[in-house]
Amino acid sequence: MTRKEWQAIERARKLLGLGERATAAEMKKAYRRLSKQHHPDTRDKAAGGDREMMYRLTEAYNLLMRYCEAYRFPLVPPEDHIYDAEDWWLDRFGQDPLWGRRR
Repeated sequence: MTRKEWQAIERARKLLGLGERATAAEMKKAYRRLSKQHHPDTRDKAAGGDREMMYRLTEAYNLLMRYCEAYRFPLVPPEDHIYDAEDWWLDRFGQDPLWGRRR
């Protein structure tokens, strides 16, 4: 990825108020929350809404979603890895509330 592309992702992240790491669900939640604030149909009609901000939010969200769709990550461990499949999975996703161990 080029520096220019990373800068665009950084701007999108900041516009949506996301941290350095975010799930697709967190990105979607941030976009929906900000859309409710800035969409011309949900704001005071006299104020005229904020069409420019909606365009920017939508562009930022779409950019981040395209990045997520293009991201490839391993779903199986390398053959020379010392973990068994369950340990490998828990090492990577064990802290995730969706994929980790249930207590």
